[in-house]
Amino acid sequence: MMTEKVVLITGAGRGIGAATAKLFAEKGYAVCINYKANSKAANLLADEISATGAKCITVQADVSQEDDVKRLFSIIEQELGAISVLVNNAGILHQQTRLEEMTAERINTILINNVTSYFLCSREAVKRMSTRHGGKGGVIVNVSSGAARTGSPNEYIDYAASKGAIDTLTKGLSLEVAAEGIRVNCVRPGLIYTDMHADGGEPERIARLKSKIPLQRGGQPAEVAEAIYWLASDKSSFSTGNYLDLSGGL
Repeated sequence: MMTEKVVLITGAGRGIGAATAKLFAEKGYAVCINYKANSKAANLLADEISATGAKCITVQADVSQEDDVKRLFSIIEQELGAISVLVNNAGILHQQTRLEEMTAERINTILINNVTSYFLCSREAVKRMSTRHGGKGGVIVNVSSGAARTGSPNEYIDYAASKGAIDTLTKGLSLEVAAEGIRVNCVRPGLIYTDMHADGGEPERIARLKSKIPLQRGGQPAEVAEAIYWLASDKSSFSTGNYLDLSGGL
């Protein structure tokens, strides 16, 4: 028997994505954990979720690639049923540097992975969720970043710009599909304790910056997951095209 509520979380093998997968499973969703390369982390997470009795699958797919995205959504339909929530979470970060040191290859890699992926996954979700296409409606939650507001000077303005694009996607798409049973919202995490800071070359970045955060601490992935779940749930049924900042007041 197909589970009624199905969520796809892209880039769900670690950090915010993993915490979100656990929470949705606890709330009774069938969960698809998408990952690009780290099958070990994704499968360990899936085993942990499945042990609780929740339905969970893992699907390897590079969501910046059109054919991979089509395959991902087909597998979800076959194994779990109709998708009801998409959490666009996959993203990458490269070494901290100034713009004058950035190559075109780096910039394009960041934009394709962080922006094109959200567009492609949203496209496939809309095709399936929209009442215009015979769907039952649904919710898209985009994971942006506080960097979209700060610009991340001297660190990674390419990443910040990619997240600015996600803010715009959220607003435009929310208005485009509002009358078709689909809500589109966005979370903008600030300094959260995840492995992504190591990708930027500074694993202890939050320790350096937390004194600048009004709440005087970094955030936890589970705190972001709670916000994502709220935006996906009926508790936020009158919210679309909105941004929830999770930055401790920064």
